[in-house]
Amino acid sequence: MRKIIIRRDDKSNDINLGEGIHPILQRIYSARGITQPDELAHGLENLLPYSELMDIDKAVDCLYNAIKDNKRIMIVGDFDADGATSSCVAMTALKRFGAQHVNYIVPNRFEYGYGLTPEIIKEAESWQPDLLVTVDNGISSIDGVAYAKSKAMQVVITDHHLQGAELPDADAIVNPNRHGDPFLSKNLAGVGVIFYVMLALRAKLRDVDWFVSQAIPEPNMAELLDLVALGTVADVVPLDSNNRILVQQGLRRIRAGKCRPGIVALLEIGKRKLSSVVAADLAFAVAPRLNAAGRLDDMSHGIECLLSTDDKQARMLASELDSLNTERKSIETDMQKQALKAIDAVHVDATTVPMGLCLFEENWHQGVIGIVAARIKERVHRPVIAFANADDGFIKGSARSIPGLHIRDVLDEVATREPGLIDKFGGHAMAAGLTLLKANLPTFKQRFAEVVGEHVTDDILASTVYSDGELSKKEFNAAFADMLRDAGPWGQAFPEPMFDGLFTVVQQRLVGAKHLKLTLKKEDRVLDAIAFNVDLNLWPNHRAQRINAAYKLDVNEYRGQRSVQLILDYFEEA
Repeated sequence: MRKIIIRRDDKSNDINLGEGIHPILQRIYSARGITQPDELAHGLENLLPYSELMDIDKAVDCLYNAIKDNKRIMIVGDFDADGATSSCVAMTALKRFGAQHVNYIVPNRFEYGYGLTPEIIKEAESWQPDLLVTVDNGISSIDGVAYAKSKAMQVVITDHHLQGAELPDADAIVNPNRHGDPFLSKNLAGVGVIFYVMLALRAKLRDVDWFVSQAIPEPNMAELLDLVALGTVADVVPLDSNNRILVQQGLRRIRAGKCRPGIVALLEIGKRKLSSVVAADLAFAVAPRLNAAGRLDDMSHGIECLLSTDDKQARMLASELDSLNTERKSIETDMQKQALKAIDAVHVDATTVPMGLCLFEENWHQGVIGIVAARIKERVHRPVIAFANADDGFIKGSARSIPGLHIRDVLDEVATREPGLIDKFGGHAMAAGLTLLKANLPTFKQRFAEVVGEHVTDDILASTVYSDGELSKKEFNAAFADMLRDAGPWGQAFPEPMFDGLFTVVQQRLVGAKHLKLTLKKEDRVLDAIAFNVDLNLWPNHRAQRINAAYKLDVNEYRGQRSVQLILDYFEEA
């Protein structure tokens, strides 16, 4: 669909972020709400204090007593990259703290579904845990916590998802999104929450002279930041000031080679250079391969890759994850074709598609519906829910939203208006999951579209590309591109710099079946450019002599030579 390119407001004249900041970079920062130099300080000393998190003292006491009394601690994870990295942070830290009995379990999405359910606790019972610690889940696990308590287990919940009307009766609940929690950053990923809990636990152990009495070296918690950075980026949480610190510190360790073999192996198999890794490399090279395990098989494969301390074993596990990801892409491609065919069959486009679009096919794979929803959302610029068959007459849906529409709140409103229509749901502003009876799908489609229609505006429905303005030809160089790369970390709610301009098309050709390689000209400057996953019905277009493009600056390295390259996010014939 055609998009609108809008330049971000330039407020750089109203602020001063310090000497030495390039004027264009100052403009970029100001457009992202940066008003003070200390907002760009990425040292660990600038992290928000863990003491502000509600219930963190209770959680620490439970964990400390379990370690001291040699009790059995079971980590209950989630089947995505945030859950995997969270599980690894908890496992690694607790073992370094001297816990003798620590294990983890991850619900298989096809057998147990999401979160701390009675079924997954029954599976864990054979290990006889005394304390269950959830990571990246648990805030809505009312029944699961009740079952665990009936079996005399303690439960500590660490989560970041939005709470519902009722909280589970756990011994401690650490979640910055609890009602009334004073922690200033509500954007921590699950891995960030458990990292904070482990920071607080280390402080407690230090205060009681645990490390001295047990002759244990006090762990350096910075060694976990590669995992924290990966999970934070993979879960696409907003990169507020606190999250940027966590991600930047993790990236620095990765670039310095101070990261675990599993992350190194996943970056290598994704053909990323360790010394120049950025957040986007974690998002597009590492996270999909890690997520593939949870989507198609069992996330324990991904967790074992991240936990591995052996280079050879890590490479073997990374290769297995890569194979799963290849299979995932094939399944996703087939499902996406079916979805687009269904849309085309009823001749809908961005002007006639329902305000909220629901898609379902009998043979769709549960593990891939989230990606399909995201792809279709990009095409029609509407919130999309893709459904797949579950068990006992139920279907599971994965929802993806557009900026300006809180998808979890929409589901909550649907559930409030028509009690019993949705079996269960949860999630974030931009992504959510739900389960309902297949027989309820026609009614749900109608109610979902109605509620979405009441909350969207023309501005929200406009498919917009935001630009940081135009660059002159002197900025098209590798040094300037490097400066922009190092000025991050860039990501959700703190987007990588995007520019726009008019270019003459010198040459265009397809590469890799669906990517368009172009040679462009700006005044007398010739530039390489590439656009990924183009609409083959529109491009290549050899009649096009000029294009209007929104692009990011990148550096292409080939045989030791570095040259600037434009990554086209959107372009149209001018």
